[in-house]
Amino acid sequence: MRRMPPVCKESLVGVASSTARKPRADSQRNRDQLLAAAKAAFADHGPDVALEEVARRAGVGIGTLYRHFPGRDALLAAVYSREVEQLTTSADRLLALHPPLDAFDRWLHLLVDYLAAKRVVAPALQASAEGARVYAAAGTPVVDAMNRLAQHLIASGQVRPGVQPQDITQLIMGLAQGYDRPEWAPSARRLIAILIAGLKRP
Repeated sequence: MRRMPPVCKESLVGVASSTARKPRADSQRNRDQLLAAAKAAFADHGPDVALEEVARRAGVGIGTLYRHFPGRDALLAAVYSREVEQLTTSADRLLALHPPLDAFDRWLHLLVDYLAAKRVVAPALQASAEGARVYAAAGTPVVDAMNRLAQHLIASGQVRPGVQPQDITQLIMGLAQGYDRPEWAPSARRLIAILIAGLKRP
């Protein structure tokens, strides 16, 4: 009878590692689906939407939701943290892919998406200790991303002479005024086109 070749330790480790990695990948996918579903459900029905509805939209059971998020406050905080992360990391990604003025234009539209989500979850978020902490910590990375974009924009020479980084910051602050009103987003998108046209070097 032919003897089977010995199984080396490295092979066993590789099998064990690949087996161990799969649940983590599945878990991350479930978490991502839950966060996307929660964002959509909050936008459609408000932050008090039933968590069973969030789980249904994500295609998972309510037990899976609770394994990732022990309650509504944790889910709200996670949705908001994800929005902040996506907005702030997009600044460098857009600058790597597009000229600074185009990157800035695209980022402003992402800012509108972020503020629209913030409008929905912010009141409920600030009602809990965990949510208030997450909400308070978001300001610095968003402002840092804004400043990076402004500095690249000024350095590019694409904007009219004399524009300073603080001018761009003030323009963004003005754009964000009234974001808590439901009709704000369409108006803000129209204003972005005006803002970009005004900044562009003649």
